[in-house]
Amino acid sequence: MSANKKKRMQVFAELYEFNEQLILNLKFARNPISKVAEPFTYIAEIMNGKCVLDGKDGEFISEYTVNIGKSDPLSQIDYLNGRKQSLTKYRDESASDYKRYSSLYVKIFFMIGVLAAVLLA
Repeated sequence: MSANKKKRMQVFAELYEFNEQLILNLKFARNPISKVAEPFTYIAEIMNGKCVLDGKDGEFISEYTVNIGKSDPLSQIDYLNGRKQSLTKYRDESASDYKRYSSLYVKIFFMIGVLAAVLLA
């Protein structure tokens, strides 16, 4: 469960950073999308058509990627700027979920350890 939350947080953090890099690339460098996606772990998989998240998150990512590279640079910049707000929401939501649940798991395992110590003593 915690691994899924961590992966979700990492995917949306990478997706947000990729969005920012893609906007800068379209404005100034005009490198291929594959080159922009190289430094990111999950983005390269997403761009190759692999589904890295399930459910609503997977649908959001597929909707996001379907329009990338399909139109002229000015339209792409407008599209990416429009998606920035929803990416920020998903990134922040996934980070807060991960923080909330990871501390919960630490507390649960600590309590199990204390209980085991009490039972063994």
